[in-house]
Amino acid sequence: MINAYEYFKNHPKFNKLVGDDFLFVEYKCPLNIEEYQLWIENHVITYVISGKKDWITSKKTHKLIAGDTLFVRKGVYTTKQYLESEYCVMLFFINDKFIKKFISDNPTFKREFNHKKEHHQIFDITTNDVFKTLIESIFQYLNQGDEIPKELVEIKFKELLFNISLNSNNKELLFFFNSISQNTKTTIENIMIENFQYDLKIADFAKLCGKSLSSFKREFKEYFNTTPSRWLINKRLEHAKILLLGTNLNISEVGYECGFKNNSHFIQAFKKISKVTPNKFRMLKKEA
Repeated sequence: MINAYEYFKNHPKFNKLVGDDFLFVEYKCPLNIEEYQLWIENHVITYVISGKKDWITSKKTHKLIAGDTLFVRKGVYTTKQYLESEYCVMLFFINDKFIKKFISDNPTFKREFNHKKEHHQIFDITTNDVFKTLIESIFQYLNQGDEIPKELVEIKFKELLFNISLNSNNKELLFFFNSISQNTKTTIENIMIENFQYDLKIADFAKLCGKSLSSFKREFKEYFNTTPSRWLINKRLEHAKILLLGTNLNISEVGYECGFKNNSHFIQAFKKISKVTPNKFRMLKKEA
């Protein structure tokens, strides 16, 4: 599974503008890739220039065509590419630090938010002619080939956020921007719950939380009185029990859906906690 942010930032073939807390990329997808899974350590705004693509979460599939725009929160996603037409897109990677500063510097965008509110993983963005003109201006900078000052890139990125935030149809996304400043415990917990079933390393979870590996481990232990590895095992096994009782998936499929890529590891971990194998657990519960 690739880290899309690192991939686009480091790959030499893409047109891109790089700032300290953001990244603009023009991306033309090769037609031989139909469906793949990726993860992003920073949020991304994606604007489709041409072609079609699906962004898939556990709750919804977002179907994109030319002119559509999404805000995709950092996390793990499956994307489906339609191979009959060239897919060209503008990607705007942005981290929590930049969004926090934007809200802090512009008090008119501050909103009261509910810490318990569950936010979407992907937000549809309503755009207007001004937004599209801004995209075109960024596209021209990308294609002129000269070194662009970071200060100018930052201005364009702020202009992008201003346009999105001023549109009342994007109020749910603005609430999410405000929620980024919530307490660290909630942020870590939400990210872990949304992504526990994916085969990510602990270092990858630390990146998703915007922390160094050592800080992430230390704060996680402080907040949850356990290690990230132990929390992940327990969470995956809890989810496995739900799938064993509520679906007809076979044992290896249940393990895979819960983040265990090795079936024997899944069975061993399940038996260690539940004292029976997954298959025996399913049989006993059905007989009860």
